[in-house]
Amino acid sequence: MLLINGKVITNNPSNEYIENGFVLIEDDEIKDFGDMENLPDDYSNEEVIDVKERIIMPGMINMHTHIYSSYGRGMSVSSRTRDFIEILENQWWKLDKLLTVEDDRLNAYTTLIESIRNGVTCVFDHHASAYHIKGSLDALAESTRDLGMRGDFCYEVSDRDGEEIADYGIRENVEFIKKCNSTSDDMINAHFGIHAPFTISEKTMQKIKEATKDLDCGYHVHVAEGIEDQYDSLKKYNKRCIERLFDDGILGEKSLIIHAVHASSFELKILKDTNTNLVHNPMSNMGNAVGLSPVCKMLDMGIRVGLGTDAYTNDMFESMKVAKLLQNHGLSDPEIGFMESYKMQMENNPKIASRFFKKELGVIKKGAYADIITVDYKNYTPMNKDNIKGHIIFGFTGRMVNDTIINGKFVMKDRQILTVDEDEIFKESRKRASEIWKKM
Repeated sequence: MLLINGKVITNNPSNEYIENGFVLIEDDEIKDFGDMENLPDDYSNEEVIDVKERIIMPGMINMHTHIYSSYGRGMSVSSRTRDFIEILENQWWKLDKLLTVEDDRLNAYTTLIESIRNGVTCVFDHHASAYHIKGSLDALAESTRDLGMRGDFCYEVSDRDGEEIADYGIRENVEFIKKCNSTSDDMINAHFGIHAPFTISEKTMQKIKEATKDLDCGYHVHVAEGIEDQYDSLKKYNKRCIERLFDDGILGEKSLIIHAVHASSFELKILKDTNTNLVHNPMSNMGNAVGLSPVCKMLDMGIRVGLGTDAYTNDMFESMKVAKLLQNHGLSDPEIGFMESYKMQMENNPKIASRFFKKELGVIKKGAYADIITVDYKNYTPMNKDNIKGHIIFGFTGRMVNDTIINGKFVMKDRQILTVDEDEIFKESRKRASEIWKKM
């Protein structure tokens, strides 16, 4: 496949921007790219796609979301949600207990269809369905494969529903990790999921370490999202959350620490020294009113901070913009946040995600995976290498994405999802959501 006549944003380290360029795709990877003036003569066997001056750029990566929350859009709850714990207990923990494996399948379809529409080509998901755990990760993976998308999945082990259910969660993670390790197509990957330190006893933590000792896997865990997590850790273990995870061997370059809103400077130094990845979710932090994450400080310390949504949106352009504004507002500083939000999404997300797949993601580069989007953006001010970041943050939105290519194949073309029957899936989801809502 040969994409021609596009404004190419490579997102490579040199910030290369090509005003009128092409991208050549061979099988699942980028074979070549460059200026139209240097277009190879021999491309007669290629399918040629004229993108008509649209932007050609790498697909967006969402480093943390919750597919299981899909039915939550428009849903009312019957109990109060005045603080972080009440939000969890009366909304999300109540919802996850109602989900079946069939719901997991539907939620993956709807969430990922919308993600594809917004130019997201890879998601890292953290799943929960307490009373239907077995097979839940397979259901997510099957829907993802049907759509032609790339994803990383885990089940969030927790003691909140009892020891037996925690054990089911451990087994689901282990079996899914082993299955992913034996598959060669590199579309589906796995982490070991842990909900959060305050819902994991030390007994369960040791079970997790025993179960994963031979898996060489990373962990995906919420940490210090609300101050309650720190209070619990200090009261029970006389140490802060990240200190506890360090002592339990959970940190490292393969692990994803989510939020860390209330992490201390000492804890952040531990993350830096262990080369642990951290993911910021600005809209979720604002919506749950848990506080301002010190992401500027984290980045200044050299921590690799990526960007997620925690399921508040499936549009990473939106999440990037909000990340900037949150730091402006929270720190009362109009000059901070711009470069930080760009770095999290456009630089660190590709670096983090590429650790878990065989080829690079999030960059237009020879040999990288051909996960590419075209964006129908009409710039009414000059756009060039020096100001492209400003156009991306202030101008681009997910709704402008015209085409989404994943692993070298169109999954959306001219805004039409090609791989599944979108209307039928959404119809089925609306019916099932209305049944779930009656029980909330």
